[in-house]
Amino acid sequence: MKRILILLLSLLSLFSIAKADESRKIFEGIIVEKLPNKEQAPLPGASVFWKNTTQGTATDVDGHFTLAASKGSRVLIVQFVGFETREIDVNEFKDKELIIELSPNIELNEVVVSKRRVGTILDRENPIQSQSITGAELCKAACCNLAESFETNASVDVSYADAATGAKSIKLLGLTGKYIEMMTEKNPNFKGLASVYGMAYVPGPWMESIQVSKGVGSVVNGFESITGQINIEYQKPQNAPKLYLNTYGNSMGMSEANLMTGVKFSDKLSTSILAHGQDNKKENDHNNDNFLDDPMVRQYNLVNRWHWKPNKNWITQFGVKFIDEQRIGGQKGYDESKTNDINNAYRIDIDTRRYEAFAKIGYVFPKNDDRSIALITNFSSHEQKSFYGLRNYDAKQKNLYANLLFQSYIGNLSHKYTAGLSFIYDDFNDNLYQNLNTLGGTNRSEKVAGAYVEYTWLPSDEITLQTGLRYDHNSVYGGFITPRLHLRYQFAEGSTLRFAAGSGRRTSNPIAENSFLLASNRTFNIDSNLKQEKAWNYGASVTQYFNLFGQNFTASADFYRTEFQNQVIVDVDQDINQVNFYNLDGQSFANNYQVELKFEPINRLDVTTAIRFSDVKADINNEFQKVPYVNRYKGLVNLSYSTNMNIWQFDFTTQINGDMRIPSTAGNPAEYQRREKSPAYAVMNAQITKRFKIWETYFGVENLGNYTQKHPIIAAGDPHGANFDASMIWGPIQERKFYLGVRFTIDRE
Repeated sequence: MKRILILLLSLLSLFSIAKADESRKIFEGIIVEKLPNKEQAPLPGASVFWKNTTQGTATDVDGHFTLAASKGSRVLIVQFVGFETREIDVNEFKDKELIIELSPNIELNEVVVSKRRVGTILDRENPIQSQSITGAELCKAACCNLAESFETNASVDVSYADAATGAKSIKLLGLTGKYIEMMTEKNPNFKGLASVYGMAYVPGPWMESIQVSKGVGSVVNGFESITGQINIEYQKPQNAPKLYLNTYGNSMGMSEANLMTGVKFSDKLSTSILAHGQDNKKENDHNNDNFLDDPMVRQYNLVNRWHWKPNKNWITQFGVKFIDEQRIGGQKGYDESKTNDINNAYRIDIDTRRYEAFAKIGYVFPKNDDRSIALITNFSSHEQKSFYGLRNYDAKQKNLYANLLFQSYIGNLSHKYTAGLSFIYDDFNDNLYQNLNTLGGTNRSEKVAGAYVEYTWLPSDEITLQTGLRYDHNSVYGGFITPRLHLRYQFAEGSTLRFAAGSGRRTSNPIAENSFLLASNRTFNIDSNLKQEKAWNYGASVTQYFNLFGQNFTASADFYRTEFQNQVIVDVDQDINQVNFYNLDGQSFANNYQVELKFEPINRLDVTTAIRFSDVKADINNEFQKVPYVNRYKGLVNLSYSTNMNIWQFDFTTQINGDMRIPSTAGNPAEYQRREKSPAYAVMNAQITKRFKIWETYFGVENLGNYTQKHPIIAAGDPHGANFDASMIWGPIQERKFYLGVRFTIDRE
């Protein structure tokens, strides 16, 4: 299959070059709100299309758009709700970037016109199925951090991984987050030691948007994407407000504050500081099992970002980030003055410090705006000292990433390409021990040098073909090739079909990526010859935009299949007192089906409904069976209503979770045995937001129905015994939670 796909990529590339059409051109621009005596404000979600055609797109979160030229029209129509529609003759702009201003269509004295911000933007032109979750969508829920930002998203699942540490498990296409390429502004991040708690390191108010794409991603961003990519865009220094303050508190005793301030020294140089503080010292135990329902977390998080654009050709962004976190779980009543032994309460203590430095340097060639070169770099140092009961887990990881890429075209803009070189240095060391006796660990230093090329062909307004090929050489595992193919075909008005295929690879870090299993007394058995994980992913999706009863609807359906050629199996079935890690011997696959519908039945009421089915199986413990902790189906209903002028906003979300397989506990004594299949259940969340001129307040409830998993911790009364296990979690472990927050913003003049 791999050889066939590589051959297909080569033939398609040769065919497309032979069919070069010199008349093709790509128009790029930005849609902004016309504000007197103020900077131009971008308009995300504005419609841009060629007059008298069905060819069009929507602007992204920064108001930018990219649109292929049309053979039948040279006039662009630009529309946005609450603003005047404009017609633009592109001949007047020649080869310059289009900057199009829109004015509010209502102008009354002493009346402020407020537009409804778009929550989720589907990328109509991208051959990769992707969507952008904007700040407006993130404000529909508490969204204290990245882990909570997918509450209203139908594709990404986030749940608790255990009942003691607060670790979150993320899933996409039915597989865990380690198969998703997590990125911050195109820098691969949150790998290894940060894979379990990394989502808690990104405060919600810091995020400008989140881009989620399904299936294998672009080769430009690396070889690790198997089920998809999630990219986080932070608030930019050049657009940051003078002052932003967000405070939050909930009924579990957690409080936090987020501060953001931006300084613009000139049109060329600006900076911003983002600060976050979180504290929770309350010992909550509502189910009376003597274990904390929620860990006590203290976190300090600081980022300083800079943006420097000395001229129209050069642009530089750089910054530093620091995180200090202590996470405490376990039993109530732990005495810190006593020795940590069986005579003291059971405690989990995870102390983390992380440093990051990042930079982007880009250069646009003076005589050709469509030719550029860029360097993207990131360095992180992560250190964790922790203990889980009587076991200690200490780890260090240093990671360096660099990506040098060149973008241009062949003959005309119908044939774009990106070529580049990348380098990854990953120094990883961890050690699990008890009483100075080593129980497991990893000592590995990887150097990965890669080269890639990606070609994009636009033969017509309806077709986009993207092929990519990269070669990487790993100092530990040797060389390998990862091909990728993406196709977008608009086969009818408002109807778009996408296909995707390709492979991905990744190196497993068994203990770090499954550290939540340390919240048990299972013995860790790790095969001494674990290989790289390798998988192929195939997918197809269709999106339909239509009008019914005068209202706009967006319907989408997709299917993705992931097939592993090698996988590191995490086996908790073989023995109730063990977790075994070994290479796949047999087959492993994940099939994922999803249907989603978005519409606005009445003015200012947005409705999102979705249903997803997952079939994930693997050879585990010499038996081909369902992978545990994967919901057979999942549904979502999200309602969002705002009053006129967006003064009040009401949001309600229901997540319907289907049954899943739970590893057998038949080997335990009768009182410690649990069900082997979870029930179906629903979780409801609601929030009310009231907006004023420069500040807003929000009040919400999570787990409105107060549904929780009963007795989530096995042998909670004997945490040092062989049967103790806090990792067998299939449902909510926190009871109904109330929260209140305030946002205060002073924008730039």
